[in-house]
Amino acid sequence: MEITTFVKTLERDGQLLADLAEQAGTDALVPTCPQWRVADLLRHTGSVHRWAAGFVGEGLLEPSAFPDAPELVGAELLAWFREGHAALVRTLVEAPADVQCWTFLPTAAPSPLAFWARRQAHETAVHRMDAEAALGVAFSPVEPEFAEDGVDELLTGFHARPRSRVRTPEPRVLRVRAADTGAVWTVRLSTEPARTVRGTTDDPVDCEVTGEAAWLYAALWNRLPLVGPGVTGDPGLARLWSETAGI
Repeated sequence: MEITTFVKTLERDGQLLADLAEQAGTDALVPTCPQWRVADLLRHTGSVHRWAAGFVGEGLLEPSAFPDAPELVGAELLAWFREGHAALVRTLVEAPADVQCWTFLPTAAPSPLAFWARRQAHETAVHRMDAEAALGVAFSPVEPEFAEDGVDELLTGFHARPRSRVRTPEPRVLRVRAADTGAVWTVRLSTEPARTVRGTTDDPVDCEVTGEAAWLYAALWNRLPLVGPGVTGDPGLARLWSETAGI
């Protein structure tokens, strides 16, 4: 996907997140993040936006901690979120294509700018779902190509890291198949971090998860239950994912 496409998605979903949060109220509970209220959602996502903008805008080559979010409420908190989101979009749009800065997933992006545009688009899209859950409305449609990319980032990036908790005592294989885009991932699970390859392999499959890319995106990011007719084979692996795959 093009950097401009990621930035447009980030811009749209961030604006929608703020509008939904305003409608729900900052004290509303977030069912998809049981320990959070909307205020926590805004503080977290707003801090991540500022954190990401710092790497790109300042060309930082070393990791740094998230900036502290202010203890604001109501309209002031929403204004703070909107300000940081707009600044991130502006930073990504204005950054030189060859900007050098720190990134953190093991899968190589075409450039640091591409990495951060992609990462923040998915960060914001998933948390936009949280705002919709807080308001009690259906998730907005996700383009199949974007959803496929988000599943790929999750499987080949986040869960390849040592901090991933998706482990099995014996080797198991999970296959993920996007029915509408044709994308397939084979996820090898063990006591080590998951190892994912794109496409099918000769491995015997213990559990297969099939569905449209948008459903896979929401379910694998734990925003929808990973259950239903699209889950075949050992349902224990799907439960394991739901219980341990939180980022």
